[in-house]
Amino acid sequence: MNVQRTLPQRGLPTVGAWCFLDSFGPDRTAMTVLPHPHTGLQTVTWPLAGTIRHRDSVGTDVLVRPGELNIMTAGRGVSHSEFAVLSESAASADDAGQLRIQRGLQLWVALPAEHRHRAPSFEQHKNLPVASSQGFSATVMVGTFAGITSPATMYSAIVGADIECAGRALIPLDQHFEHAILVLDGGAVIDGTRIEPGPLAYLGSGRETLAWDADPGTRLLLIGGEPFEEELLMWWNFVGRTHEEVAQAREEWEAQAHLSDPEDQAARFGFVAGHGPGSGPQEGRIPAPPLPSVRLSPRRRS
Repeated sequence: MNVQRTLPQRGLPTVGAWCFLDSFGPDRTAMTVLPHPHTGLQTVTWPLAGTIRHRDSVGTDVLVRPGELNIMTAGRGVSHSEFAVLSESAASADDAGQLRIQRGLQLWVALPAEHRHRAPSFEQHKNLPVASSQGFSATVMVGTFAGITSPATMYSAIVGADIECAGRALIPLDQHFEHAILVLDGGAVIDGTRIEPGPLAYLGSGRETLAWDADPGTRLLLIGGEPFEEELLMWWNFVGRTHEEVAQAREEWEAQAHLSDPEDQAARFGFVAGHGPGSGPQEGRIPAPPLPSVRLSPRRRS
């Protein structure tokens, strides 16, 4: 599967509390992501095409479809898996010709200090509110946009919206937030610069409004939030603050590979149902890579 990672970047580790943004697909492939751990973050899963089955160590087993939002809060530690769902006519995951096209966004939000060790949790939202005005219609994924507030639980001042637009539009922004835009389809001219699908356009902070001229059929993602003042140390699937903290999380994840009882929920990262020994082709886990030979250090803004 083709994946474009536009956050973090060299010199730009976060936009508000958003610390990671992957855009995947469109591809007709059997997405298979075995159980893996997270700490100190929230995952935000937003499918654009295809259906994903999410299972986690909190006990969640759900399907998420385009227009639906999955939010998993890792807190002190959680593990989960994600699999593409076959079309009804497909007999197996090898029948690639019958797979649905998969396309979507996976984002992470860094948890602030007072929430990063909280208990893990999960929520799904199937009917998100929509803000609309002349020239645009926006599904409000998280936070508040154009006076419309998402029901998603977040732990910092933040916004995320999937916006469909054409022609001239003027949208309201929170001047205390920094913002960025990822064009998904079409294109738009912002501040005299044409933005095409692919790169992340960083807009900075202090804006009360944003004007653009968009091609017909343009779709874009707006993310933003209050600048995140805490330094983050990100490595693999962990968001922490120190080398020792991340090394400990890695050690505990690897130690779980040797537990004989998959029902031992006392383990830090728990277990994902359906992935234990003898569960078939979907069993297993993703092992942690080796730590680098140098001391890990926080990502800093330049």
